[in-house]
Amino acid sequence: MRNEITVAAGVRTSRGKNEARRTRKAGQIPAVVYGSGQDPVSVAVNPREITKIIRSATGYNTIFTLAIEGGESTPVMLVDQQVDPIRGHLLHADLKRIDLTKRIRVTVPVHVEGEAKGIKLQGGMLEVITRAIEIECLPDEIPDGFTIDVTEMMVGQSKRASDVPVTGSMKLVSAPDTVIAHIVTLRAEEAPAADAAATPAAAAAEPEVVKKGKKDEAPAAEEKGKKK
Repeated sequence: MRNEITVAAGVRTSRGKNEARRTRKAGQIPAVVYGSGQDPVSVAVNPREITKIIRSATGYNTIFTLAIEGGESTPVMLVDQQVDPIRGHLLHADLKRIDLTKRIRVTVPVHVEGEAKGIKLQGGMLEVITRAIEIECLPDEIPDGFTIDVTEMMVGQSKRASDVPVTGSMKLVSAPDTVIAHIVTLRAEEAPAADAAATPAAAAAEPEVVKKGKKDEAPAAEEKGKKK
């Protein structure tokens, strides 16, 4: 989704590890912007501004304006990043130019709402299987997320990707039969308890069999002694 956010960028004239270190020491991070049939441009951006975009409600689906010093001002999206594995700081970012007149593919989160009747009336349990789906749409119509109501669902029923309410230029890319959420029964959990209850009874029966065997052996031993 396009936001009224503008991130300033300076052009980097050289590359390499030493240049990257100098860029970070100056409070910026190296980045590259590409796409839309234009040549890639190496730039430096403020990592705090990029981090703020990542943590926003639209996250990686945020379309913002990149204003390159002395050059173009273009809508872009963050498509990749490199993070310090220890400190968690941004080290590098890949930005893609976005043509607002062409459809793009994005991954959008799916949320469930409501308390299913299958839980209240049948003692079932709601399982959320898929938390995001892929769609294709115009950049200005990328939704923050989708919501599916599970209130009417009973045990054995499910909501699938085809149930997600796509509108406007949106087109579902994920498989339509992808399960988003379903209601399952808890009865299967009662079986182990029943087996456990039967086990002590079976164990108690075993000593009786052994005792009978010993009683049967006693007369046989006496007869053998008489014959001698």
